[in-house]
Amino acid sequence: MSAPVPQQPVLQLTSVAKSYGDNRVLERINAEVVAGEFVSVVGASGCGKSTFLKLLLGTEQPSRGQILLDGQPLPQEPGPERGIVFQRYSVLPHLTVLGNVLVGLEMQRAPLLGKLFGKARAQALAEARAMINAVGLSHVEGHYPRALSGGMQQRLALAQALVVKPRFLLLDEPFGALDPGIRADMHQLMKRLWRDHGLTVFMITHDLKEGFSLGTRLWVFDKVRHDPQVPTAYGATITYDIPLNQSKALPPSIAAALNQPAAEFA
Repeated sequence: MSAPVPQQPVLQLTSVAKSYGDNRVLERINAEVVAGEFVSVVGASGCGKSTFLKLLLGTEQPSRGQILLDGQPLPQEPGPERGIVFQRYSVLPHLTVLGNVLVGLEMQRAPLLGKLFGKARAQALAEARAMINAVGLSHVEGHYPRALSGGMQQRLALAQALVVKPRFLLLDEPFGALDPGIRADMHQLMKRLWRDHGLTVFMITHDLKEGFSLGTRLWVFDKVRHDPQVPTAYGATITYDIPLNQSKALPPSIAAALNQPAAEFA
């Protein structure tokens, strides 16, 4: 039997750094990601995790280094191949559930008018309703966001992001504001959507259990260089890149770095 052919990376980061003036936030980011990976990103508050996500989205540009998508420079603006969901619900309060999901298709397919008509609108409505059903909101498709619970609003935000069929889904602490029971339900939904849609996912989380449960890979962001006289002289980088499998035990060295008990993830 021949050996499996290694997958080509869809995303390559080479010596990526990001500074704001004299404040270096990120430095020496080097990584490759293949299609279908679920990368959980953890690290201390303020270490540049959200800045990293903005670099992938295209709303921020690297100060140094290069990000390649399919071997080409990543477009310097957000595009339909990259969807994003924030911790704070990004739904539009003046639109119903159906309207919130439909608007993404309208803006994608009719960017000048922002409206679809005839067969094009019927097709978009069918796709929007299919996505609403996929996230379990068909029974409230005519409701406005103010009538929805937090968990339902986050389901709606996921439907908004996924209806335009992105290749990459960027999640910035998407479940951090939810109660534990609702969060567990959202984890199951996220796993199903990831598998069903063949997504490549980057998820920022402060919950290590969440990162281990959902991810196929865990990145730990931290500073490895410090200057007490100039705290902003050095930025964070990927200090650990851990493939996740059936073993959920956190290596003691990483647990110590994150001030977490290793046994908690066994």
